[in-house]
Amino acid sequence: MARRVFFSFEYDHDASRANVVRNSWVTQGKDAAGFIDAADFEEIKKGGEPAIKRWIRDQLRNTSVTVVLVGSRTCSSKYVKYEIEQSEERGNGLLGIDISKIKDLNGNTTERCGKIPKGYSFYLWYKDDGYKNMGAWIEEAAEAAGR
Repeated sequence: MARRVFFSFEYDHDASRANVVRNSWVTQGKDAAGFIDAADFEEIKKGGEPAIKRWIRDQLRNTSVTVVLVGSRTCSSKYVKYEIEQSEERGNGLLGIDISKIKDLNGNTTERCGKIPKGYSFYLWYKDDGYKNMGAWIEEAAEAAGR
């Protein structure tokens, strides 16, 4: 079954790492949500928190799984927390993937802040071969949520 997946991540610090994961998903012919051009995001931010939350809800529409991409600051992001809450409310499957060891545009890695979302499967992008296995992880999360 084709899945439309929402990718949740801390935008300011992990966009380049998240794009590695997203691009691996898209190059396999899959559909991704939760990504936005920097200029468009700046425009949405002008509308304040209500506009950002509306954008998140709109992006979650027609998704069945939410993948939380976890870097060094993901655990403290109020918008990632909101995305997880909204995903749970809509019954999306959830899982977490550590992206801290994916190099950013400057060639740097970070440490992971923790394992979120709590109570769901969690994987390491490199160690668990995310490029090869992410599709199976997403299917498992969808099935666990009855989606």
